[in-house]
Amino acid sequence: MPPVLERRESNPTTAFSCRHCSFEAKAFLRQGVQVRKFLTLFFTLCVALTSLTAQTEKLKLATTTSTENSGLLSVLIPLFEKTHGLRVDIIAVGTGKALKLGENGDVDVLMVHAPAAEMSFVEQGYGVNRRQVMHNDFIIVGPSSDPAGVRGKSSAASALNQIAVRGRLFISRGDDSGTHKLEMQLWKSAATTPGGKWYKEAGQGMGAVLTMADYLQAYTLTDRGTFLSMRDKLNLDILVEKDPDLYNQYSVIAVNPALHAHVNYRGALEFISWVTSAEARNIMTGFKIGGEQLFYPCAAE
Repeated sequence: MPPVLERRESNPTTAFSCRHCSFEAKAFLRQGVQVRKFLTLFFTLCVALTSLTAQTEKLKLATTTSTENSGLLSVLIPLFEKTHGLRVDIIAVGTGKALKLGENGDVDVLMVHAPAAEMSFVEQGYGVNRRQVMHNDFIIVGPSSDPAGVRGKSSAASALNQIAVRGRLFISRGDDSGTHKLEMQLWKSAATTPGGKWYKEAGQGMGAVLTMADYLQAYTLTDRGTFLSMRDKLNLDILVEKDPDLYNQYSVIAVNPALHAHVNYRGALEFISWVTSAEARNIMTGFKIGGEQLFYPCAAE
């Protein structure tokens, strides 16, 4: 909406003001500048100032609940915003939902952790400039009493199979997240179809699922970062870990502007460049809880 110009009649000097600036035309009028030209120049200036004030550039980031629950984003994002003059709107959902938001052009950039789904997203033309950011691993946690007897197993798939055979309560994300996708792969590797009274799908983020598992003293699959960030509040133990199948890779992807011209592609590229920079890698390396590192940055590509 164009600024409203007001003329003040407090003295013979011609003066004008808008909410952004005020200016007295006396000096210009004395030099013979025509009022019409002055008004045109003044109006143009005010419109420009109004436009600049109204524009707060935003970047919409769809990311996993694990990056938010762990507390990493609360460290990374403010620094990016400060150095790049962008306001980041974070939408923390499961990877499946994040990819769908990207597919629909509802966000500008994604940070997710489901490599197969990410590659499909890029191959179908929805995303561009995919780069690896960091990694950690998944773990299977459960009650310290370990009624299924899986503690120390080297195979996550074997542990899940034993939980199923013994009918011990397991809480699944059930939300098409990266964690849920991996869980489904592990069940497939175990030649087991989960279901029945012992298997509960929460349809919730990682933090909520860990809280449920704690309350019910059940087993669940979680990323290590979220578990470590909540460990002091949980009565759950790490029972299965360090299986190569539990590797957890995070990547960042820009939404393809060729499909969605309205996306903030420039901002997405700035974010991708920064989150894979030496500065961001140093922050990830130093991000620890209880002396334990939660995420390990990938080497520069």
